[in-house]
Amino acid sequence: QAAENGRQVAVVVELQARCVEKNNLDWVRALEEEGIHVAYGTLGLKAHSKTALVVREESDADRRREETDAGVTLYSHIGTGNYHSETAKGYVDLGLLTADPAIGNDLVKLFNFFTGPVLDESFDKLLIAPVTMRAEFTERIRTEAAHARAGRPARIVVKLNGLEDPGIIAELYRASMAGVEIDLLVRDICRLRPGVEGLSETIRVHSIVGPFLEHSRIYHFANGGDPEWFLGSADWMTRNLDRRVEAVAPVETPAHREELQFVLDTMFTDNRKAWTMHADGSYTQERPDGEEINTH
Repeated sequence: QAAENGRQVAVVVELQARCVEKNNLDWVRALEEEGIHVAYGTLGLKAHSKTALVVREESDADRRREETDAGVTLYSHIGTGNYHSETAKGYVDLGLLTADPAIGNDLVKLFNFFTGPVLDESFDKLLIAPVTMRAEFTERIRTEAAHARAGRPARIVVKLNGLEDPGIIAELYRASMAGVEIDLLVRDICRLRPGVEGLSETIRVHSIVGPFLEHSRIYHFANGGDPEWFLGSADWMTRNLDRRVEAVAPVETPAHREELQFVLDTMFTDNRKAWTMHADGSYTQERPDGEEINTH
């Protein structure tokens, strides 16, 4: 519809996407028939980010209504799941819609990479794999460990699909040994072992298994009283951090942070669909003792 209305539209469609290659090719044909510029991802990297960018020249009326300066405004969306009407019926995902110019400019760089030759190595607010994300997450885990060693409150809370990367797991173990309280909601594979004496005593791992597939990724770092929140497309798996193009965005608005806190609080108090992981890798399903709390 945007193309039919005279807008310039560019779309990145990952062709090498698990089980849906033919469907994506059909989409490519339909898009190109409407005059849309289609890119196919990047050589050697899987395009896994879920992002949209609207570049809009604001009219005088728009500027008066929104009290913005003259010129172009960037509207950015960073999601945790695909723009797919069928999976949206069964997947639980989150998205951030923002007019933050810094995030918009970062997305411009990302889309320029998809339609051009080179991925920029400098981003203002977005954490982008494979160039900045691993280092940014590692730095934040180490910062929490430093706070704990200094006797300050330190906490990490993460919700994701998989935790497999050896480097990140090693950092979490070191943070736990330093005294950081770590709560992890890992829906699928988790190679970290919680509650191991002398190694991961302050780490707890839960999984929510129910009628909906928990697909969103949320990251929270206490940061010495100046908390940081993020959401995006990346799990803590080697393929996400090193072999895919991923985007994770900071969540800075207090009301949005409260929404994320509500999601995590609900899931960590679930006593019906939650499973708790033990040090040997086994899981026990939670059972209600009184009021039932069911995330879904």
